[in-house]
Amino acid sequence: MLTPIDPVKLPIFGNLWVTMATLTTYLVFVLKVGPKIMEKRKPFDLRGVIKVYNIAQILYNGVILVLGTHFLFVLRAYTLRCVVNLPLEHEHKDRERLICILYTFNKFADLLETVFFVLRKKHRQISFLHVFHHFSMAFSGYLHYIFIGYGGIAFPLCLLNVAVHVVMYTYYYLSSVSQEVQKSLWWKKYITIVQLVQFAIIMLHCLFTLMQPNCNVSRPVTSGIALLAASFTAMFGNFYFHNYIRSGKRKSEQAVQ
Repeated sequence: MLTPIDPVKLPIFGNLWVTMATLTTYLVFVLKVGPKIMEKRKPFDLRGVIKVYNIAQILYNGVILVLGTHFLFVLRAYTLRCVVNLPLEHEHKDRERLICILYTFNKFADLLETVFFVLRKKHRQISFLHVFHHFSMAFSGYLHYIFIGYGGIAFPLCLLNVAVHVVMYTYYYLSSVSQEVQKSLWWKKYITIVQLVQFAIIMLHCLFTLMQPNCNVSRPVTSGIALLAASFTAMFGNFYFHNYIRSGKRKSEQAVQ
């Protein structure tokens, strides 16, 4: 059993078996069991549930964003040039733990989005990109907690991710209001662009950190974060190309014909 460096245990998902059982159940359900169960059933009408879920995500991520922004720029608990975990006796250590716990819990709550796809029989949306993204974000959060503890190098990067999620779930909620509202939302593709910018910033921040020989951060963890961001960049970039560039060219060609 892996032992975390911080004596304050992450609730529920600080346990390896709980984490792996949750993620294994997620994969088995969304890839095999769920589609099999729904094969001869009508899709569930989850519009009300999804609206509540989207509102909850906007508020939850918004709270983390406010707390994290205050932590970084008002309390100035970190030196942004070299973001290392606060020592256990630091006056803001409890605040650092709280924000990180809230964030980690939300990565597991995000798994519900795929469950909704299964129950609504939205099979096209259960792509490799979608499943890999949700699985890896939850699992990497657990690994970071085990090997680094709360906070540190990933803190400002996760805060950036939270800001993107506020925008993303706002779009999801508005698009669920009605067909008329959905048609008026012109900025869907820009969410993917914002995500790609996010990954670029993460990679640059990791590279900048690694270039500082006197910055006392975990080189393997920082490199791992950069590699994960690079993989997301490749997959999201491929998604953007096929859905907005290639499809746009096809529409133009059809219009000419």
